[in-house]
Amino acid sequence: MEAPSAAGRVAPSRAERKAQEREQILEREKRRKTLKLVRGRMVGRASIRTILQSWTVCLSVFAVRRRRRMTSPSAPPPRVSQVFDDAEELRRKVSQLAVAVRGARHLVVYTGAGISTAASIPDYRGPNGLWTQLQKGRSVSTSDLSAAEPTLTHMSIRMLHKEKLVQHVVSQNCDGLHLRSGLPRHALSELHGNMFMEVCTSCSPAREYVRLFDVTERTALRRHGTSRRCPQCGGELRDTIVHFGERGTLEQPLNWKGAMEAAAKADVILCLGSSLKVLKKYTCLWCMNKSTDKRPKLYIVNLQWTPKDDLATLKIHAKCDDAMRLLMQELDITIPPYVKAEDPIFRLATPLRPGEENSHTRKVISPSAGQEDCVSAPKGTALSAAVQGGWFGRGYSKGRRKRKTST
Repeated sequence: MEAPSAAGRVAPSRAERKAQEREQILEREKRRKTLKLVRGRMVGRASIRTILQSWTVCLSVFAVRRRRRMTSPSAPPPRVSQVFDDAEELRRKVSQLAVAVRGARHLVVYTGAGISTAASIPDYRGPNGLWTQLQKGRSVSTSDLSAAEPTLTHMSIRMLHKEKLVQHVVSQNCDGLHLRSGLPRHALSELHGNMFMEVCTSCSPAREYVRLFDVTERTALRRHGTSRRCPQCGGELRDTIVHFGERGTLEQPLNWKGAMEAAAKADVILCLGSSLKVLKKYTCLWCMNKSTDKRPKLYIVNLQWTPKDDLATLKIHAKCDDAMRLLMQELDITIPPYVKAEDPIFRLATPLRPGEENSHTRKVISPSAGQEDCVSAPKGTALSAAVQGGWFGRGYSKGRRKRKTST
């Protein structure tokens, strides 16, 4: 029993003192948390206000600088415009490219529509490209794409492969000019198909038929039947074109396996005539799983901006034929002329079966110049003087809705 204090009051017990101390501690902790929360909110608001002010200042500075750049005499050209290196600069850059080609252990070439413009096949995104003209609301002239022949660039690439300086070619083009230049099929990946090939997917493995005419006359996006039949199984033949918005599933002529294996081994990649806006999406072709210092060196030959310019070791602003002509001179390799009679397509082609002669209205390529023949169209079918490949320009309207016209 505790003794009374001098004032006659009884001193609190030990348990009561502990309870009071606990209450005081809890009250201090509560005040501390409340104060911390209030301070945090005040600081947070101040921080957000500071960040917004900083962003506003940065955007204002950026806008002023951009306006100055665009109005100055040395303003950078728009991304869609073409830039040409002067003769001296072009030779200097090509000399650097020649050193890289000689020293490469595994050189892979990526090609786009720009290497076929010299064959009178328009590109897509150039100033006079198909999509550029359509975006401006202009009409696009049609032409028989099967009349095109391999260009100086095509023949140069074939010789570089023959000299074992190029190991593989990955092409986005459907014109078949790499194959017609004499480049072996095992060294070629035509990622978007070949306008001269139709296949039977009912056969296992898929059976190929190479024709001497454009097989895409009746095909379109997600509609690939050519109206001809497989002689072996009777299944409907289809083209090999991969339209925009589609995923290629054929083993050949796409040859994705060969493209990915070549990219994995590559120490140098040479891009010719491609805007790379589509090719950049194929991450497996750029070794993105490797560290930056272990990725292949990138060399680009193109007149316009590409999304890979900042990653390139060297960017050459020139037409592909001009750059390749100088490169072959630097390497001291003769560029052979294209000889139509020696075109491999005549050796690879499969003739049509009886009764299929009228299954198309395209020109048939002949070994001798001036002997191209055009199969007569069925009665009631009008033939225009110039025709357009069924694959060319497909996909431009993908994702676009037609506006309803008010009546």
